[in-house]
Amino acid sequence: MRRSWAPDLDLDTFYALLALRTAVFVVEQECPYQELDGRDLERRTRHYWLARDTGESVEIVATLRLLVEPGGGYRIGRVCTRGDSRGHGYGHQLMDAALAEVGSSVCVLDAQEQQEAFYRRHGFVTTGERFLEDGIGHLPMTRNG
Repeated sequence: MRRSWAPDLDLDTFYALLALRTAVFVVEQECPYQELDGRDLERRTRHYWLARDTGESVEIVATLRLLVEPGGGYRIGRVCTRGDSRGHGYGHQLMDAALAEVGSSVCVLDAQEQQEAFYRRHGFVTTGERFLEDGIGHLPMTRNG
């Protein structure tokens, strides 16, 4: 498990994180949207990732972004795992690490519908109506520490 505040993230790692997110959210899910929202480089943004050493290079296999919300509390987003690395619990490891940092603070996220059970396992509850974001159904969810 690796993590870094945005200002401390080296360019190669930052590029690899964005490449993975683009591969999953834009290419795999066929959802051409603006992945870069300006929040990745905020001073208090924390990036988490898991990587494997292939012998020739280090590949990022999963990532998560933790934001500090302007009004207080936290927001988890951009949780994804490489297609060939799913089923090993990497997403749960990332969630556990981020939620350990969140502690008893309120944390929110917008879950893709098919991931609702995944987030429920981490203490999140649905707090609003389903909505579409870039053609994909999402649910607002909250964890109250």
